[in-house]
Amino acid sequence: MTAAAALPAAASAAEVQVGVTTSPLVAPTCPADAQGANCTIILEQVTAYETLRDGVANPDTVHRSGIISSFTLGLAGTNLITPTILAAEDQKYGGPPEAQLTALVPTGTPTHPSYRVAAQTSVVKLRSELGKVAEFPLVTPLPVVRGEILALTIPTWAPVLSIEQPTTKFAYAQSRTKQMIYSKPLKKSISSCNTTGTTNFAQVVVGELSGYSCTYAGTRIEYSALEITTPAGFTGNLRHRSRGRAGRALTPRR
Repeated sequence: MTAAAALPAAASAAEVQVGVTTSPLVAPTCPADAQGANCTIILEQVTAYETLRDGVANPDTVHRSGIISSFTLGLAGTNLITPTILAAEDQKYGGPPEAQLTALVPTGTPTHPSYRVAAQTSVVKLRSELGKVAEFPLVTPLPVVRGEILALTIPTWAPVLSIEQPTTKFAYAQSRTKQMIYSKPLKKSISSCNTTGTTNFAQVVVGELSGYSCTYAGTRIEYSALEITTPAGFTGNLRHRSRGRAGRALTPRR
């Protein structure tokens, strides 16, 4: 039974692609002038959403309440994510590449943005899907409410970033708070948005709050979601019944 068929008979449902603009999802590649360590296509231990995609502001906003039946990722291939890189990233970030979709509620201000986790899917494993644009159907649909943001949570790491995009058309934000910190190797203060370390910034608990003052222009996150809209009140009731229970993902489809 599909998620649409599971809705009440009187429901007027429609399928909506959230996060889809004119640029299609692709498997990220390294630009000619950004090879090796400069090919920063991997997102690591963070929750993130697109603030700008093809010039569209906040394209991952839910405009009508409903349920998410699947989400899709574009993943770099094994020509870039070699066995050596796989092993190194697995060791550094606590496991193989994985992701989950997260519904965020805005709680901050334009100058101090922050979001609280309203609901999440379960974690999906990505290694077998490297090099593909893969869709992950959900056994248990993810309820979403108008005004929420659909973000991508990466508990470990995932090669989902397309870099060197036009800075006036593409940008995204991470679940990190900007501050100046002193770097001993550089002997100067630098923005915390540009540092890496052992801190895991991924929002993986319903109710968790995080600031989002770290933004990155010229980068596109390769993800989108399929929503089935629902009548007023239906989504809230579904979320109440399923709170604390994450949806289990099926085998990815392409």
